[in-house]
Amino acid sequence: MEFSFNHFNFNVFDLERSIAFYKEALDLDVLTTNDQSDFTIVYLGDKRTEFRLELTYLKDRKEHYDLGEQEFHLALHTDDYAAAHALHTEMGIICYENAEMGIYFVEDPDGYWIEVLPKNM
Repeated sequence: MEFSFNHFNFNVFDLERSIAFYKEALDLDVLTTNDQSDFTIVYLGDKRTEFRLELTYLKDRKEHYDLGEQEFHLALHTDDYAAAHALHTEMGIICYENAEMGIYFVEDPDGYWIEVLPKNM
């Protein structure tokens, strides 16, 4: 029996804002959309791998999600760490940086942290 990664999910409060964030900050594109009466699921992809980020939007949701202690995160490599860092600095979305390790985290509109690291790590 074999398993392979398919997708990772974030529940989002404002779907359009989240789609725009992931496009601008991480160049992720909408791959598919499943719009139902009470929820919408959008899959984003990076155009290089088969891994997908699922954004789930619950249409009746009235409050932002409680992310607890945020002891989880998504991580992406970049082929141009300096350019990515400059973009994310300009966007004001870097929420934590560890210069010794050569990594940093950005925060999306819902408070999820995404680790950015150089391609060789």
